[in-house]
Amino acid sequence: MKYLIKTLNFAIATIVSCALVIACSPTSTNTSSPATGNPTASNPSTTNQKAIPIGIAFAQTSNVALLGQEGVAGAKIAEAYFNQQGGINGTPIRLVFQDTAGDEQGAINAFNTLISQDKVVGIVGPTLSQQAFGADPIAERAGVPVIAASNTAKGIPQIGKFIARVSAPVAVVAPNAIEAALKINPQIKKVAVFYAQNDAFNKSETGTFQETVKQKGLELATVQTFQTTDTDFQSQVTNAINVKPDLVIISGLSADGGNLVKQLRELGYKGLIIGGNGLNTSNLLPVCKALCDGIIIAQAYSPELKKSINTDFRKLYNEQNKKEPPQFSAQAFTGVQVFVEALRTLDKTTKVSSLDLPQVRTKLNDTLLTGKYETPIGEISFTPEGEIIQKQFYVAQIKMEADGNSGKFTFIQ
Repeated sequence: MKYLIKTLNFAIATIVSCALVIACSPTSTNTSSPATGNPTASNPSTTNQKAIPIGIAFAQTSNVALLGQEGVAGAKIAEAYFNQQGGINGTPIRLVFQDTAGDEQGAINAFNTLISQDKVVGIVGPTLSQQAFGADPIAERAGVPVIAASNTAKGIPQIGKFIARVSAPVAVVAPNAIEAALKINPQIKKVAVFYAQNDAFNKSETGTFQETVKQKGLELATVQTFQTTDTDFQSQVTNAINVKPDLVIISGLSADGGNLVKQLRELGYKGLIIGGNGLNTSNLLPVCKALCDGIIIAQAYSPELKKSINTDFRKLYNEQNKKEPPQFSAQAFTGVQVFVEALRTLDKTTKVSSLDLPQVRTKLNDTLLTGKYETPIGEISFTPEGEIIQKQFYVAQIKMEADGNSGKFTFIQ
């Protein structure tokens, strides 16, 4: 309560000149409260008409919502956190949320609204890499900087000069999970791979997994495909079990991936399971419950990272959600942080309020790519192309409690 009161007092006390479309952009009807998570609620920073608007394009509906909601939670915490610190040198930020749903058209609609109607200076999102390949070119053509917080497929920063990401590419992160599995069971020889063939990220991720399997001298015994909308995997699971794999690797989303894990265990598979980045969420646990136990997942974030800003973020997330923050929330927080710190840097040299919107967007993009940031996911920076430079990565294993309903990600390296 004291935290929200401080934010309220700051927003009320802040006086900012109203410059062109940046300061006077309309408040979206889809803003959210950083404390309650209620999409229809409001808070001082989101209702302040003079605040600098930053777009958040995450899936809040559809089968992708389990991932998108974690991003929304992290972004809301960032909004309140940085506004309490004074926003952009005295000017608050205002996050404008648009639901991308689960497909490319949803992301395209969200981006168009944020760019043309909400007049945001930049966008964090969308949720899926598949959506990014459809929506990011729109932002590129409009000259609007985008920071991907959960897009790890190959080729995202290469979409254009206005596209960057704080989500490490799958080619860097995924091989760590296979190395961890081999440490747990050095006798692994046969590997079965499952992946969602209708999703760009999962196709990219499985390519990395399959290549790593071959590099490690393991046998790729079978490759089974499915759709992210599937719920029945009996045929694929039976085919995989027939080749007697020692390790199963799944590239899917939390809902389909969780059901696939459940059916693998129910049909008798007892070996190790690696989940891809789409399973990297505690929202997976209600899907496969006790059968989630032991899943290995590579991570680009650890709540235990000993950095002051991660300590702050972890505390705030725990207070609001009564559990440890997941990777997607930390990366969404980081995406907002990069925009905030870049805007602060820009504002010190050229007052943001003195620029028109296209100028702000262009100068903001140039500024954010040259910065270094101490974030919840560690120290990061960007290549000139917009690819994240990140040093620290982890591997976690899910440990379910005796009740079979609750569990946590235990870091094993």
